[in-house]
Amino acid sequence: MRDPYEVLGVQRGASAAAIKSAFRKLAKKHHPDANKDDPKAAERFSEVNSANEILGDEDKRKQFDRGEIDAEGKPRFQGFPGGGRGGARGGFEHAFRGGPQGGFGGAGAGGAGFEDILNSMFGGAAGRGARGGAQSFEFDGGGFGGGGAYGGGIPDLDISVAMTVTLEESVKGTEKRVRLSTGKELNVKVPAGVTNGQQIRLRGQGETAPGHRAGDLMITVTIAPHATFKIDGSDLRVDLPITLYEAVLGAKVRAPTLTGAVELSIPKNTSSGRVFRLKGKGMPKADGAGDLYFTTRIMLPDGNDAELEALMEKWQSGHPYNPRSEM
Repeated sequence: MRDPYEVLGVQRGASAAAIKSAFRKLAKKHHPDANKDDPKAAERFSEVNSANEILGDEDKRKQFDRGEIDAEGKPRFQGFPGGGRGGARGGFEHAFRGGPQGGFGGAGAGGAGFEDILNSMFGGAAGRGARGGAQSFEFDGGGFGGGGAYGGGIPDLDISVAMTVTLEESVKGTEKRVRLSTGKELNVKVPAGVTNGQQIRLRGQGETAPGHRAGDLMITVTIAPHATFKIDGSDLRVDLPITLYEAVLGAKVRAPTLTGAVELSIPKNTSSGRVFRLKGKGMPKADGAGDLYFTTRIMLPDGNDAELEALMEKWQSGHPYNPRSEM
């Protein structure tokens, strides 16, 4: 993926507000719903979302600026630092997680000796295959102090990528093709009911290194903003425009749902902001589905309407009221 600053078109010293503004403009411009005839719009939209995941998060942005993660949010592996006692952080600063013996012991204690472990992991050609032996070890981020001559750890072979799906695709499930940083392409099945930010793990589809198990592919799913529906957990929310006369007189209006339009009854004397619920018409979840909430918004006709104004002036003189009296 390209440099996230380049993707969003901002300078490295840009403020958080400038980054947020740039993201919103580009997301709106490249949204798949607004570019249905452009097959590459979804790819550009996904790239913009991925860039914002890095720069829109203060901690991730600092990590990227320091070179600790790449443009995909993946940790940069620096390899095994060389040298003597001045290695990595002045010593061997990682703890072992035990293999079949549940830890490591000294010679004669049922496990490999400390020197043997180091030799098997860092020495000679045989050392590269140590993970496949009777006792394997992994580096952990704990604190094993000391003045040893080794540092670093097992390489991070996992690959992280971002995938953007539409709201409809998240509900019904879909299949998408992803391209990895290695150049490899995969068809990925996205299950129905996937949620925003959910991760899909494909084991063994990451990077490879001699003597190590292949890494995993970690796909973080983002649900693209929808023109009509707003996601609220497992519920959906919709602003429903109604006319002044529908609000006053009551009416049956067509209202959108994920499965098609329905007829919603608007009672007489409905104020703007009143909320109506359709049970089970939201996002799928383990025990069924969330709900769909409609919030009414009274919309006046465009332009000046002299007849409406005259009607309101006459009505106002005989029916004064103050909806802000309790504020």
